[in-house]
Amino acid sequence: MKTVFFDLDGTLTDSCRGILTGVSRALAAFGIRVLPEDVTHEVIGPPLFECFHTLYGLGEADAHRAVALYREYYGREGLFVNDVYEGIYPMLAALKEAGYTLMMATGKPHEYARRIAAHFGFDKSLTSVYGAEFDGTRGDKAELLRYAMEKEGLLPADCIMVGDRRYDIKGALRAGVLPIGVLWGYGSREEQSLAGCLHFAEKPADVVDIIGSMAK
Repeated sequence: MKTVFFDLDGTLTDSCRGILTGVSRALAAFGIRVLPEDVTHEVIGPPLFECFHTLYGLGEADAHRAVALYREYYGREGLFVNDVYEGIYPMLAALKEAGYTLMMATGKPHEYARRIAAHFGFDKSLTSVYGAEFDGTRGDKAELLRYAMEKEGLLPADCIMVGDRRYDIKGALRAGVLPIGVLWGYGSREEQSLAGCLHFAEKPADVVDIIGSMAK
């Protein structure tokens, strides 16, 4: 296993403030008044259309409009209302030093993901950044991983997916990639375990140790 894919939200960065503020502002346009701190964290991970449609009951047309309103804020300022988790930079440096190829695979639109990667300096460690299209294409993690592996000429057995939500775990398994669940993000051990995860990292340094043990 020589390639490690990382999720972004809840894995590399704590992005909830920017995301929840954007969701709150979008919902207000439809008369749904909810403070950012009261927005459910279930909106972090799945496609936003799905969240507005299923979690907040917006019709299809309104859910699409809510996504557009969210992006007006998020693309302007929300994407940088973001904090890198402690230990992330040393983790990336250690894996790169050990010879692993590091990439990002996020359900966030790749335009946002690349701007965030550059802003926080992740692009110095990551060789590629893969994300969804604005129309939702490749918003499913399995679809995204298959696309990335095809583009990079990789085999699933040579890859690892590191993420915090069930979408990361289930997507990795459906794509034939080994998942590692991180416990400092938005998904619990129970959520990840029920999704089929067998390897858990309580802190970023644990990711290095887990991957290192697999190489022995």
